[in-house]
Amino acid sequence: MSVVTAPQASEAVDELGWRYVLGTLRASLRLGPMWQVAEVATELVRACGVGADESLRIDLRSGRLELVLQSARAGAVTAADLDLARQIATTAAEMGLRLEPSAGGGRSVQVLDLAIDARDTARIRPFWKAVLGYAGEGGAEGPRDPIADPLAQAPAVSFRQVSGPRPQPHRIHLDVCVPHDEAPVRIRAALDAGGTLLSDSRAPACWVLADAEGNEVSVTTWQGRG
Repeated sequence: MSVVTAPQASEAVDELGWRYVLGTLRASLRLGPMWQVAEVATELVRACGVGADESLRIDLRSGRLELVLQSARAGAVTAADLDLARQIATTAAEMGLRLEPSAGGGRSVQVLDLAIDARDTARIRPFWKAVLGYAGEGGAEGPRDPIADPLAQAPAVSFRQVSGPRPQPHRIHLDVCVPHDEAPVRIRAALDAGGTLLSDSRAPACWVLADAEGNEVSVTTWQGRG
């Protein structure tokens, strides 16, 4: 499996409408009603063959098709992904369509990654992996390796080593909204991974937890609201 560098990936596919963003290739197609979006998606998957199962993710929306390429095993863009990017662009062109880096709504394709400051990343990483239900990105499990949603639906989380405690209060607080019967499982896993339960006064609507350095997160459900 040949992982390519960011400059190599960008140079190889920029003119085809793809953009390299944080270890992925991303592009968009402007289309019409949902039935057309589904038909185009099906043709692109067929064109990719077995490579679609390894690398291609598709988000179908009315009027748009969002495409992501990244090797699931490598957690990075490979030479095979570049071949798929070319094949998708060719297939789209044969249908009279062109890939573009605009995702609509006034912005380009992008990736949201949450970064958590930590004095000891190895100490807090298991907590965040447990409370979010994440896995090591690309299978990597080093103390500073990012963690990612195994379904590739939610933002990845990375960890930034800092030298000392922050003097300012926390300004960002994450809410993890889960099914009501998943909440106890998720909370127990987070506590077993070194977390602390700060408050259950609003349970079963909300439990507030913190990692070993005080970074807070709420596990929430639909129950107990209103």
